[in-house]
Amino acid sequence: MQQPATLPNNIVLIGFMGCGKSTVGRELRRLLGYPLVDMDAVIEERAGKPIARIFAEDGEAAFRDMECEVLEELVGAADTGRIIATGGGVVERTENRACLQRLGYVVWLCAPPAVILRRTRKNQERPLLHTEDPGARIKSLLAQREPWYRECAHLKVDTVGLNSSEIATGILESARYFFAGPAQPPCKEP
Repeated sequence: MQQPATLPNNIVLIGFMGCGKSTVGRELRRLLGYPLVDMDAVIEERAGKPIARIFAEDGEAAFRDMECEVLEELVGAADTGRIIATGGGVVERTENRACLQRLGYVVWLCAPPAVILRRTRKNQERPLLHTEDPGARIKSLLAQREPWYRECAHLKVDTVGLNSSEIATGILESARYFFAGPAQPPCKEP
């Protein structure tokens, strides 16, 4: 996919649940003064119920449709200079991956499955982990989504061993170079 010559001045956080998108988003908002758009919070507000209830009552497909709508609105919005924290499965749809790349600088926050399990274990608001073996579910979903995260991301950041301030500072340094130079292709790993 070819990028536009100039991208909106947004920083977009993608990655699996429990990798710190919302937390790092809040830290970036603090450092930059940009508004934070937490897509899951927007969807919950519009639906009038938490994501777990959306999944239970309306199904995952309905939630993914809502994600698409929010992304399309963000791409079409006139304002720029936002921090956008996405849901972990936003990359599942091809049209969403295209939207993410049009939104700005895309940062993939990641962590190993064991760390994700530890971080999400006590949170009952994770409907995809309501299984007998959440660890196996995490590994399965990661294997499915990692190529899509890689396809979208300009930068990959392993969040293990770093606090949100350290992560946000690194993202800002990288974003400054990105926005100052020519359009960059999505990140490619060896």
